[in-house]
Amino acid sequence: MIRAASSFLAAWLAAAPLASQVRYEDILAAPGEDWLTFMGDYSANRHSPLREIDKSNVANLVAKWVYHVPQATALSSYPIVHDGVMYVTNSNEMHALEAATGRPIWVYLHPGVEMQRTNRGAAILGERIYFVTSDCQLVALNRITGAAIFARRYANPDDGYFCSVAPVAIKDRLIVGVSGGDSGIRGFLAAHSAESGEQLWKLWTIPGEGEFGADTWGPKTLPWGGAGTWMPGSYDPDLNWIFWPTGNPWPDLYGGDRPGDNLYSDSVIAVDLETGEMQWYFQFTPHDVWDWDAQEPPLLLELEIGGQMRRVVVQANRNGFYYVLDRLTGEFIRGNAFVDKLTWASGLDPHGRPKKIPGMEPSPDGKVVCPTMWGAANWMADSYNPDTGLHYVMTMEACDIYTSSAREPIPKIGFAGTGAERQSRLDGQFVIRAFDPATGRRVWEYPLTGPTASWAGTLSTAGGILFSGDDDKHLIALDAVTGKHLWHFNVGQTVNASPITWARNGKQYVTIVAQTDVFTFGLFSPARSSVAPEGLHER
Repeated sequence: MIRAASSFLAAWLAAAPLASQVRYEDILAAPGEDWLTFMGDYSANRHSPLREIDKSNVANLVAKWVYHVPQATALSSYPIVHDGVMYVTNSNEMHALEAATGRPIWVYLHPGVEMQRTNRGAAILGERIYFVTSDCQLVALNRITGAAIFARRYANPDDGYFCSVAPVAIKDRLIVGVSGGDSGIRGFLAAHSAESGEQLWKLWTIPGEGEFGADTWGPKTLPWGGAGTWMPGSYDPDLNWIFWPTGNPWPDLYGGDRPGDNLYSDSVIAVDLETGEMQWYFQFTPHDVWDWDAQEPPLLLELEIGGQMRRVVVQANRNGFYYVLDRLTGEFIRGNAFVDKLTWASGLDPHGRPKKIPGMEPSPDGKVVCPTMWGAANWMADSYNPDTGLHYVMTMEACDIYTSSAREPIPKIGFAGTGAERQSRLDGQFVIRAFDPATGRRVWEYPLTGPTASWAGTLSTAGGILFSGDDDKHLIALDAVTGKHLWHFNVGQTVNASPITWARNGKQYVTIVAQTDVFTFGLFSPARSSVAPEGLHER
């Protein structure tokens, strides 16, 4: 169902023949005036070349507009911006806004979906904008009118699946994943035709009986071992491979029914875009009993390591360790702890396998373990600035009381392995940290105050600014070199998404989504006259 702001839609339809299509090559070129994919670019670097906003003027940022999303409670969308239009998702709906003003062009509400879940964003390709519904339909809309083109179901909610992923558009296809790993599902990754929605390939992240890796599970948990794929991956156009993170094994927090490493949970997998064949995998937390999925973004970088340039995959993992992997082979190159509170392992062996400390597993009476079940990092986006050479990570210093029970695992019903209760997180703190990815060295840090309730990540710009949402409901700007605080704005709501930046008519803007609203900021410019139309004054 489409709701349109008639005057704006009419104007947009009149201009539609002039509107440019989004080509694969446009997305490949990385962000500029537009923001065309969830992470800004295929390498997940989240770095913008825009530099109008810099250290000399960032203190002059002001709110330009705020758009309220009706019925929203915890927006987690990373907007897409193209050709003056911003696309924002909520559960089962898409909002198209005039980017410079925030005025609605159209709103699409997908019919017949009762399930409400988090939605992390959209994908754009050609003249279409795509998103997934909570009940796992891939929906294609005309980006100008909001008219539905197709809705293709790719997972069945009756099997425990729900969906929240932002699709990734590459060449002629959309890559999608699934949620529900805490409830007993068989995780998978799939490619669908951007033209028709037809499935092109499907890769299970839990092996079938008799397949490689099946012996790393027990008979009670195959094939329902979890390993969800609910965060977007990255893409290397030269290799034509995607690098996708996978979720935790099921049952959560109790491993007695799943002896072994539990492949391919808590991993990053390299997958051929054309065939869907796995090229390699690297598992960060074998036999995870702490809910440390690997859904943090896998950054693709080129680093000088040991005197030679290496193409690598970098991840600050939820388990508290920082990993650098060879992009071609998945070989572990180096790793180190990136948080101070880490008690479950003493380090990593030469192959990157954790050296587990005995007695740190969850227990019926409870066991204090660091990091927290929320993780030392999580799905909130990182960023990398090629000018500073720094990787910016939202980290959490916290511990949890982990409890578990040996209840009989029943898939597809929401059983998490230790009862339905969430664990009790002890006092903690978010800290934005800048790392040298070649060495893992911590260069600077910016501690946040607040209740550890935020899920905001970072955004790097060529203006030397690092933007982020903080734990006290602010959008903040830091000096990318030193971490010095430069500016902040209180949006009055917990921030569960990461900022993006874009430009229109030569002016740079920064947008962030909070619980119920979309906020956009730009530099202050004096009003053209002393009296603004209809009593409105530019702020």
